[in-house]
Amino acid sequence: MPRLTKSFIDKLPIPKAEPGKQAQAFYRDSAMPGFGLRITNTGSKAFIVEKRIKGKVKRITVGKFGPLTAEKARIKAQTLLSDITVGVDPIAEKKAVIAKGVTLGEAFESYLNARNDLKEGTVKNYRKCIDGPLGDWKPKALKDIDKPMVADRHKQLGQRAPARANNVMRVLRAIFNHAMEQYEDASGKAVILINPVERLSHNRSWYRIDRRTSVLKPYELGDFIAATEKINSNARDYLQLLLFTGLRKMEAASLSWDDIDLKSKTLTVTDTKNREPHTLPLSDFLHDLLENRAVNSESRWVFPSKRSGEHLTEPRSAIKRVIEFSSIQFTLHDLRRTFITIAEGLDVSAYALKRLANHKMTNDITAGYIISDVDRLREPMQKITDFILTQTNNK
Repeated sequence: MPRLTKSFIDKLPIPKAEPGKQAQAFYRDSAMPGFGLRITNTGSKAFIVEKRIKGKVKRITVGKFGPLTAEKARIKAQTLLSDITVGVDPIAEKKAVIAKGVTLGEAFESYLNARNDLKEGTVKNYRKCIDGPLGDWKPKALKDIDKPMVADRHKQLGQRAPARANNVMRVLRAIFNHAMEQYEDASGKAVILINPVERLSHNRSWYRIDRRTSVLKPYELGDFIAATEKINSNARDYLQLLLFTGLRKMEAASLSWDDIDLKSKTLTVTDTKNREPHTLPLSDFLHDLLENRAVNSESRWVFPSKRSGEHLTEPRSAIKRVIEFSSIQFTLHDLRRTFITIAEGLDVSAYALKRLANHKMTNDITAGYIISDVDRLREPMQKITDFILTQTNNK
């Protein structure tokens, strides 16, 4: 193989590749062992160095031919080869430089790629946290985001929305924890050494957020049901199903007809918060509600969205109208709390209640020996339905 010069390189052919595939050819310099040229089927030409590093042959790109002449590439290659000879790993050094300059935006995407178990809704919420309140920090290197910055931003966000401020900082904390394990220098040591969000814990600066405890009172159930009868049937049935099942809002909204078995009188939520399928018996009221919907349904979704063609999301305008008609302030999760509160008040057993609500019983040894068949939940489910209807009929 001759010496790599401009005239020689200009005459080299472009390797051919099969359709849909890539091809490359290598040419080694005769005067400098380890120095060479790589040509791809796209016509790209780049100088390379090949050398054994820690027992393995590594290939390092020196630079592209054109912007870099053969002689200048030879000088750079000689430096790289000399460094490798004395134990320097240029690949690791380059990775370390990149790691030290990694930005919040880059670390965030790396975190999402690593956490492939996150649900779509969770990812959407995380993106809102980073793209919105911390959007101006995305181009910043993680090493430049310090404790005072975090404390100040948390305080600033908390003046408007304390719960949101806490949530944003929890996401930022998770990104930093990921980065501390993910990014290393050439010797394998972490380049992100501290998590600045820990200052909030050290200074006890997290905002105290009282857990919501609002539920529909028994005397409000009749007004609530009556108000739902004044809105469109899709939103009406959705809100009533939430109240009579205690399902979480997206569990109910994303139900498809494949999840409904009118013969066996059951519904199954396949994508749940605890990732375990959740099957509930249908009370007589719920069976009639879903049977009536099935007769007129032209969608695969139980509660279709007219706008997107997909399933329903939170029907905010309908909720607003129900609040106006009933004079009852509520959220969708209040309906779940109402269902659970009614069940507890009717002395539904703790194990049946946990099954109805699909709460995990991880710390209860006894629960591990109890097999709660869906048919055993029919009686408490019907009992809860009857209570709600009794309150409604009393109006």
